[in-house]
Amino acid sequence: MEPDSPEGLSAAEPVAVPWHQLKTDELLKMRLCDLPLRIQGSEIEPQVWQLYAQLDARGVPIKPGCYLGDEWFSPNGSPAIAVPFYLAHPRLKELEMVQMLEVAGDDPDSCQRLLRHECGHALDHAFKLNQREDYQAVFGNHDEDYNPETYTPKPYSKSYVLNLPNWYGQSHPDEDFAETFAVWLTDLPEVWRERYKGWNALYKLEYVDRLMQELAGKKPLVRKVRRRFDASKSRKTLARHYAERRKLFAEDFPDFYDHDLRTIFGRGPAGEESAAKFMRRYRAALIASLVEWTGQRKYTVTELVTKLTKRCASLKLPAPRDAVRLQFEVGAYLASLVTTHLYTGKFKRIL
Repeated sequence: MEPDSPEGLSAAEPVAVPWHQLKTDELLKMRLCDLPLRIQGSEIEPQVWQLYAQLDARGVPIKPGCYLGDEWFSPNGSPAIAVPFYLAHPRLKELEMVQMLEVAGDDPDSCQRLLRHECGHALDHAFKLNQREDYQAVFGNHDEDYNPETYTPKPYSKSYVLNLPNWYGQSHPDEDFAETFAVWLTDLPEVWRERYKGWNALYKLEYVDRLMQELAGKKPLVRKVRRRFDASKSRKTLARHYAERRKLFAEDFPDFYDHDLRTIFGRGPAGEESAAKFMRRYRAALIASLVEWTGQRKYTVTELVTKLTKRCASLKLPAPRDAVRLQFEVGAYLASLVTTHLYTGKFKRIL
């Protein structure tokens, strides 16, 4: 017989594991609204204060309210900035990296670039700038079709400033303004005038400079902050959140084309040449033919061929012995991808 337990004590109860110490599969089951996250006291707070200090120094008449959302954006019609919830805790930044292969705004420089960009949108919303005739004369019509995920950039254009990657200012007039404002806020006039000397984008920077002088000391037309997609109110689980985002950005994942590549290069007995070497050998001819017969930009085609060649090397795929048939297979496959991209902005349809 076991001795009696000391009076007042019972068998040990399991200790609850803090949410940030949960294993990934358990963490993914949590809802965003159940995560105890705040900007105050997090790593993102000093970045927000740095933005506010810059706005004060340059005489910008707003300080956008910041809150934790599901991604970077400024709610339409609201002078606010949504900061991705994952930036509020190191564990969530780790999860973001595993799930999405990158953490937008993780380092101070990229975080400030994004904050300044979204601040441009918030300023636009606060003063309804995109409704002004002079704004539209410089940046274009706000009502233009807006699809920032599928625009085709012109990498060598000097009509747009460079702040965020992928020439993001080219995606829409409102993004063009936000990028221009971000560059204006980053540097003093003598710096950006020298950097963009001879560029058409300099005209846009000069316009923003005049506009900021005009707005100095004025009260915003819109002051009420509306928090769209507020993480603290979202009942989505982290698993659902990331499933939706991976579907949206599927083409950015390295394994996106793996099944197709294995099918193409796995037909027939393998030869001595690797798939990557085959792709490099016919690279110039493939690109030239695709550009000529599809009308797609050379830059876009070159990026696709380069990406597939690198993936073939990573997978260590062999090339079949029948090189003639393989040329037809690869050419037809690439033509289908490029043609789809012309009409949808994506290389493959995701259902």
